[in-house]
Amino acid sequence: MARVAIVTDSTAYIPQDWVKKYDLSVVPLFVLWSGEELKDGVDIYPTEFYKRLEEAEEMPTTSQPTPAEFHKIYQKLAEQGRDILSIHISSKLSGTVDSAIQAKAMLPEANIEVFDSLSASMETGWHVLAAAKAAMKGASLAECKAMAEKAQANTGILFMVDTLEFLHRGGRIGGAQRFLGTALNFKPILEIQDGAIEALERVRTKRKALDRLMELIEERIDGREPVYLSAIHANAAETAEEVLEQLAARVKPVETAITEVSPAIGTHVGPGAVVLSYMAGVPLD
Repeated sequence: MARVAIVTDSTAYIPQDWVKKYDLSVVPLFVLWSGEELKDGVDIYPTEFYKRLEEAEEMPTTSQPTPAEFHKIYQKLAEQGRDILSIHISSKLSGTVDSAIQAKAMLPEANIEVFDSLSASMETGWHVLAAAKAAMKGASLAECKAMAEKAQANTGILFMVDTLEFLHRGGRIGGAQRFLGTALNFKPILEIQDGAIEALERVRTKRKALDRLMELIEERIDGREPVYLSAIHANAAETAEEVLEQLAARVKPVETAITEVSPAIGTHVGPGAVVLSYMAGVPLD
């Protein structure tokens, strides 16, 4: 067991085999739907979520974990004698970091660091992976945090949504506001910059948008090695698999991951979204 325990949240979409391999603790966000309070990835899963979304008259909303949820996990880990690095979705997109900070204050004797990824999805996941691999090698809490910071400086995330409706309705639209009202046959390409969603480009047709998404990721990687690459999708598995395969042939990643957008984020991006994230130039092994 590593001295440093890594905690994250359900929006990081870390593959389950990695969760087990690196002994990660995952705190779920909540999906609030027709009077139900559902734990993301515990009470509701992507397949069920997107099927229900198609037929729903009332749209879901989301909520961050409570401080009590974090306190329970932190206390258990602290009782094991472990230090804790808690890495979470951008504080500009969710109150999750604030809940973690409140829980930390409840345990003044525990050695806890809360890290704001200023991102989401598997970009946050790469920060988690970098810290977790360091922890498995016996790194200290400060060293694990430094690895997360190094990863943060060398990661990126770009995504395409079928419609801006969900981001707009959920209040997460950020700089993509300027694309509202765009003709339906245009697809917006967005990114997360400094923790918030920003509009990058709008491209005519979904196929061209996916091609452009890959071009942009390749440009951002800029020949740096090693490359870690992920594709995340909202009920668009075949598209994500195809894009990941094509991009991997171009940038030669040492590790890849493909996962589904969880209900907590699917509420805001809507079905059909394809997300690409990378980490480049950060040796982990």
